[in-house]
Amino acid sequence: MALRPEASERRCLVTREVKEPDRMIRFVLDPAGRVVPDVDGRLPGRGMWLSADRNVLNKAVAANLFARAARARVQVEADLAAQVERLLVGRALDCLGLARRAGQVAMGFDQVRACLRSSAAAVLIAAADSAGDGRRKLRRLASDLPVITAFSKAELGAALGREGVVHVAVAPGGLARRLINDVRRLAGFRADALALPAPGTTRLLTELEGTTERS
Repeated sequence: MALRPEASERRCLVTREVKEPDRMIRFVLDPAGRVVPDVDGRLPGRGMWLSADRNVLNKAVAANLFARAARARVQVEADLAAQVERLLVGRALDCLGLARRAGQVAMGFDQVRACLRSSAAAVLIAAADSAGDGRRKLRRLASDLPVITAFSKAELGAALGREGVVHVAVAPGGLARRLINDVRRLAGFRADALALPAPGTTRLLTELEGTTERS
C-alpha cells in the first residue's frame, strides 16, 4: 500500500510548496467528474496534489482549484475533508493491524511499560479518550519516541481485535515507519494526533528523514 512512485516530489495546488508525496494527499477525477481522494496513490488518472491539511483542502475547494487543475468542470462533495480523514484513519489502523499480526505490537499498560523499559518500542500509542494518569506515566518512559494520540479506544480496539485498548507500543521496523508517515498526514485533519520528539533523537525519525532526503 505504498504511495505510487510517479515522481519524487509534487507541488501543492494551494501553497505551491514542493513536497514528498507521503506528506501530501492525491486527488483524481472519477468517470462522473467527482473529485476523489486517493490516499494510497493507486487510482488511475491525472493526480492533483494538496498538502495534507484540512485548511488547505478547504481553500482548494473555495477557490475552485480542482477545476482549474483538471481544466474541466468537477463535482466536489460537501464532505470531502471528512472522506480524506476517514480514509487516512483506515489506512493507519490497517497498518496497526498488520503490525499486530506480525507480532510487533504490545497492548495494555503493563506490557507497554515493559516494552518501553526494555527499549523495544519505536512508537507509543495512547487512546485519545484515555485517562491522563496512565498516559503521563508511559510518556515519561517514551520521551524520545513519537506518541500517537489520534485514535479512540473503540478505533484501536477494532483494529487490534480487543475491546477497550488504551495503550499500545509498536516495535521498530518498516510498519512502525509507515504508521508514523500515515499519522503525519492524518495530523492535518485530526488535531493533536501526533507528538514527535526532536529530530535525530530516535533512530526511527532519523530513518524517516533520511528516506525523505533520498527520495
